[in-house]
Amino acid sequence: MAKKDPDLPSVPAVQVIERMFTLIDVLASREEAVSLKEISEKSGLHPSTAHRILNDLTTGRFVDRPQPGSYRLGMRLLELGNLVKGRLNVRDAALLPMRELHKLIQQPVNLSMRQGDEIVYVERAYSERSGMQVVRAIGGHAPLHLTSVGKLFLAADDPQRTRAYATRTGLQGHTKNSITTLDALERELGKVRQYGQASDNEELELGVRCMAAGIYDDQNKLVAGLSISAPSGRLEDEWLPKLKETARLISEALGHKANSPR
Repeated sequence: MAKKDPDLPSVPAVQVIERMFTLIDVLASREEAVSLKEISEKSGLHPSTAHRILNDLTTGRFVDRPQPGSYRLGMRLLELGNLVKGRLNVRDAALLPMRELHKLIQQPVNLSMRQGDEIVYVERAYSERSGMQVVRAIGGHAPLHLTSVGKLFLAADDPQRTRAYATRTGLQGHTKNSITTLDALERELGKVRQYGQASDNEELELGVRCMAAGIYDDQNKLVAGLSISAPSGRLEDEWLPKLKETARLISEALGHKANSPR
């Protein structure tokens, strides 16, 4: 049986776990290995207490000891992080925030993702009372350049890929408002990059306008778009901050850092 640490007489298990998290946070604050002395100072733990807990974490591969007296985060944390990331689902993360946004604005809220040269609607929050009969069904799709979410994805591409998209698709229009030239599309995408939002001004369907904000993962990659659809005379600019905040919350649930550069 292992001897008790004299510096931890009858310490409750919860307190030990709290100290463990404190040590992990100290290691996470530095890219390089950290000395036991510095860990002790930053955590406020006695060196022998910190040493004991770090040894236990090293045994479990949560912490590495590259050389005696110094520590860094271990590969086990990376393995667990990858498991969590693999189980994250954009739709699951978005569903409740989408419903909350719909309650506020009483207009359809759509979640869309890119699939090749189109966006695909993967979830929506709406009610019959909204009076919006033109919302595309889940699984429906539309060209990137004719939708607010699609423009977000095109804006995330480099100019060469945008030109290739225009060549492949011919930028076919659906209404008199559709963008059908490369010059017009590039100007529109410049605005999307500048303001971090996109719109569809009756470009996919006459009488329907949309606004969209992007959803990003932990690698700062655009993975989906959140949009509000409404009859053209009913879309309100004051919804935009609410839309952006909802997209931010979903991104945060996927591990995105709010201050990450885009």
